[in-house]
Amino acid sequence: MNIYMMLHLFGAKIVPKKQVSIAPTKIGGIGHKEATQVRYRLGISENIKVNESTKYQIDQIEQIIGQDHVVHGELKRGKRADIKRLISISCYRGIRHQDGLPLRGQRTHTNARTCRKFRIVVPSKKKEFGIVPSKKKKFCKKKE
Repeated sequence: MNIYMMLHLFGAKIVPKKQVSIAPTKIGGIGHKEATQVRYRLGISENIKVNESTKYQIDQIEQIIGQDHVVHGELKRGKRADIKRLISISCYRGIRHQDGLPLRGQRTHTNARTCRKFRIVVPSKKKEFGIVPSKKKKFCKKKE
């Protein structure tokens, strides 16, 4: 295999200079342990790099990962289905997903900027009718 040719497996770019036991970790859903298990099943030495391996070995790696592991697209579809299920049964986590807030008890008063950033802001009714609030803030005492 040519060093300059980039290999794509399951929508991930595999770096040719990496070892065969490390390179598949770029695929979503494959960690270090799974990549090492695939290498052991094929009987590939741990020092061989992707660009030194044959096309047959790479096809076998792709075949084993496709059969035994849930990767990239399937993994995303599964996560999306789980979130839809949580929303449909209206549990606490589902409601938090729906509102775009943190799920696991984090505070939202000062933190949680990223989850609050993408909220859609509904324009206020004052601006629709042409009434613009004054820019100066006036503080007044409550009338008793």
